[in-house]
Amino acid sequence: MRRYFARKLLIYGFTFVIAVTVNWMIPRFMPGDPVAAMVARARVSQPEAVEAMRSYYNNLFGFDEPVWQQYLHFWSALLQGDFGLSIWVFPKPVGDVLLDALPYTLGLMIPAVLLSWFAGNWLGALAARRKVLDNTVLPAGYLLTAMPYMWIAVILAWALGSKAGWFPLSGGYSLDVQPSWTTDFVLDLLDHWVLPFLSLFLVALGGWAIGMRNMIIYELESDYSSYLSALGAPQRLIRRYAFRNAVLPQITGLALQLGVLVAGALVTEIVFAYPGLGSLILAAIQNQDFFLLQGAFLFIVIGVLIANFLIDIVYVVVDPRTRTGMAGGQS
Repeated sequence: MRRYFARKLLIYGFTFVIAVTVNWMIPRFMPGDPVAAMVARARVSQPEAVEAMRSYYNNLFGFDEPVWQQYLHFWSALLQGDFGLSIWVFPKPVGDVLLDALPYTLGLMIPAVLLSWFAGNWLGALAARRKVLDNTVLPAGYLLTAMPYMWIAVILAWALGSKAGWFPLSGGYSLDVQPSWTTDFVLDLLDHWVLPFLSLFLVALGGWAIGMRNMIIYELESDYSSYLSALGAPQRLIRRYAFRNAVLPQITGLALQLGVLVAGALVTEIVFAYPGLGSLILAAIQNQDFFLLQGAFLFIVIGVLIANFLIDIVYVVVDPRTRTGMAGGQS
């Protein structure tokens, strides 16, 4: 098992290097000149002052160096935990900007991913053996899964925010509330959180419910279920075995769908102007902020890789056949 995890760490490490390299390259292929944008914001008209500012910012950000040297400096700074200075909110460090937004994204993503997975599997398992529920869950699941994240976000904003007036339409909290660990602020925070959460939760819920429903039906019609039934085993025991076998592909699917859910969360944040990484990425693109864009993508890459690694560990713990296979391979 130790060799298995060492091999997995090597694969994830190689994936991390490739992803970070692509992450470093993409902003540099974007059109536009970030230094020119900064100089324009400064509203300096004298040619000598403009040239002096351009020279200062090029030297500060390292844009006057050869590309290979910029790449080496990027890795050197990254290993020291230095993400550079933000061009958009200069001279604030990128790390500070990201740490301000990261709790919003994590607070949105983690509950949406986990609750949709658990609730979807539970609903799918119930629908597989209850006809009335199956006739409602399956069509609703297909409808929700077919909806793009941004579309259902707009529908929820229109129905529950604009028409019903139950929830605010944008932002992470009200402008007249001071951020603090008080009851009023937490309640206001939750009020702004509901609509972005629902848009992610509902789309993911439908997919998990359909997947579990189909897997349970497949397991209940398999040979071992028929054999146990012929032996007189209780249906509750057969369903328990069917659920344990059906949930394994769902765990694998969670790892595969994680990237899609992250992308959906970023788009949802933009729709609701939620102050997470999605809004930061949009602002970084609009302002050609290379360093903020790199930092945001880096946090996403690290988060997805860590989550996939944890899911790999959970799969090994849940499925005894995996542990038996690893033990057999080592002997």
